[in-house]
Amino acid sequence: MTFLDFTNQVVLVTGASSGIGAAAAVGFAETGATVALHYHHNEEGVRHTLNAVASAGGQATIHQADLANPDSAGALVDEVLARHGKIDVLVNNAGDLVKRTPVVDVPDEEFRRIMDVNLTSVFAMSRRIVPVLRAQGGGAIVNVTSIAGRHGGGGGSVVYAASKGAVSTFTRGLAKELAPDNIRVNAISPGVIKTPFHDRHTGEEQMQGMLATIPMGRAGTPHECVGTILYLASDSMSSYVTGQIVEVNGGQLMP
Repeated sequence: MTFLDFTNQVVLVTGASSGIGAAAAVGFAETGATVALHYHHNEEGVRHTLNAVASAGGQATIHQADLANPDSAGALVDEVLARHGKIDVLVNNAGDLVKRTPVVDVPDEEFRRIMDVNLTSVFAMSRRIVPVLRAQGGGAIVNVTSIAGRHGGGGGSVVYAASKGAVSTFTRGLAKELAPDNIRVNAISPGVIKTPFHDRHTGEEQMQGMLATIPMGRAGTPHECVGTILYLASDSMSSYVTGQIVEVNGGQLMP
């Protein structure tokens, strides 16, 4: 039996222009899925993902939206449904630290932006996708939270950590709410992963401090997150798994 087989399934991955989202999109394509690739502003990156999906023998389409605006979630889902007719799996990966700032220096607009990018986007996408999955008889939602949601984040990322902690709580609560509908909701919680996220927000000294706390002695790669995402999305592999936050962090945190 082939457990990781997403043939004839449509998977919507938000934030698919780089990092974990891009790697997950290729992983789904390699296992037979048609992938809807969402991006906000990095069109070059999402086209690179599109090419990687094609190289893997898969099919994908590109869809733009600023998911910090909750109204855009409905338009995104409608667009994917119009193109593909259904959505079997939603991967809520879009998010960003936005900026490292001590709490006392965080202006209101920056606070709202961080919360909207990381939490409002997950809420809005989930709210819109639930009626779709219910009508189809079930499905899976996989959220991407962060180790920061458990340990409070690195320097200057308290608000980001709070938003990701809220995503983890939202995941557990939504899983309970949707279990009777055959909709499973889980999350992957990455630790320090080599992505453009850290290129933008983490200096070398801070990165070395983070790596010193990891028993495996190194950062992870986006590819090393893919297996967990595929597992949580697969009814064959995880049909009795819901409401779980799976840590992928090289041993940095062992809850």
